[in-house]
Amino acid sequence: MDKKIEKKKGLKMKHIFWIVGGLVIAFLLYSVIFSDHSSVFRAEKEKLTISTVEASLFNDYITLIGQVEPISTIYLDVEEGGKVEEIYIEEGEMVKEGDVILKLKNNDLSTQIMNSESSMAYQANELRNTQIKMEQQQISNRRSKMEVDLLVTQAERKYKQYKVLFQEDLVAKEEYLRTKEDYELSLKQKDLTYQQFAQDSIFRSNQKQSMDESLKNMRQNLIMAKRRLENLNVKAPDNGQLGSLDAEIGESISRGQRLGMLHILTDYKIKALPDEHYIDRVRRDLNASFDRNGVDYTLKVKKVYPEVREGQFEIDMVFTGPKPENIRTGQTYHTKLELGQSAEAILISKGGFFQSTGGQWVYVLNENETEATKRSIRIGKQNPQYYEVLEGLNAGEKVIISSYDLFGDNDKIVFK
Repeated sequence: MDKKIEKKKGLKMKHIFWIVGGLVIAFLLYSVIFSDHSSVFRAEKEKLTISTVEASLFNDYITLIGQVEPISTIYLDVEEGGKVEEIYIEEGEMVKEGDVILKLKNNDLSTQIMNSESSMAYQANELRNTQIKMEQQQISNRRSKMEVDLLVTQAERKYKQYKVLFQEDLVAKEEYLRTKEDYELSLKQKDLTYQQFAQDSIFRSNQKQSMDESLKNMRQNLIMAKRRLENLNVKAPDNGQLGSLDAEIGESISRGQRLGMLHILTDYKIKALPDEHYIDRVRRDLNASFDRNGVDYTLKVKKVYPEVREGQFEIDMVFTGPKPENIRTGQTYHTKLELGQSAEAILISKGGFFQSTGGQWVYVLNENETEATKRSIRIGKQNPQYYEVLEGLNAGEKVIISSYDLFGDNDKIVFK
């Protein structure tokens, strides 16, 4: 008789493995879903710079290093070329309008002037000779007119006498006709002589006018040549300071070549180089100021240069009030340029964090100040002290503003 085999009651080994495996998986799922996965960096709080977020007045300005320059500069370009013969004034010296700075020598120009003077003297002599001849001719013409008038008078008188005698049959007809023809011929000769005198007078007058015009042009050319000769003396065009002079004795200078510059010191301007980030906000007539020895001096922007070079652009500022005593070209002042009106805003102090985050996020401390968590923010304007916060922070919160370079991509900073 077969023996009945009964099944063992209880958990088998394979069931135990399945249960343990299920518990492990459940624990892992719980950890993934409910535990804090943020990466953590531990740092010493004392080595960090922490600032409190403020609700305060935001002053919209930037600080610039401005350099004093003359209000204007005149460039010294020579009007006539030549060799440098003498230098009378050195760069840096004060000059008055008309002072001779240096003297040039131009032999070709000197020869040209001598030739012009010689030609003008010859032309003037020819004109005088022509005038003498004209006067002599006029005298001769008047004498000839008197003679022809006398011949006409005599011929007319004789003709009239013979006419009366002919009417009384006292002279032959042939003699009468001859006197008549002589009289008529004298009249024609008179008309012809007068016409000749008139034409001669017109010719002489035109000849004199032409020579007068030629002499006048020669005088003008000589004046211009002498003016060019005078331009060999390079003079100061205005009162000021000779800023630079690039010339040596014996050096050949071309016409139009720049020798230097003259600084006009009747007033001064401040030149500064804002960052190109502000090029759309900087415009004419913006106010600026700087402090020197406890005195505040006011300025305004006069000119904005459009060119950007090496990430900067130029502006000129002029004084709107008194200037510092003993102001000198080349001095530097830390100027405060106002970009807009002051307004209430949420502010955080400037710090190294901006270079790491671009102002897109910061680490914000918890209430107990035991840790700081990454939070997105949006920054607006900035001045040398503060950033204007448009979103993400509230007044009274504390943030880390020192550099984040050591923190990597961690979401949380836990203080040791």
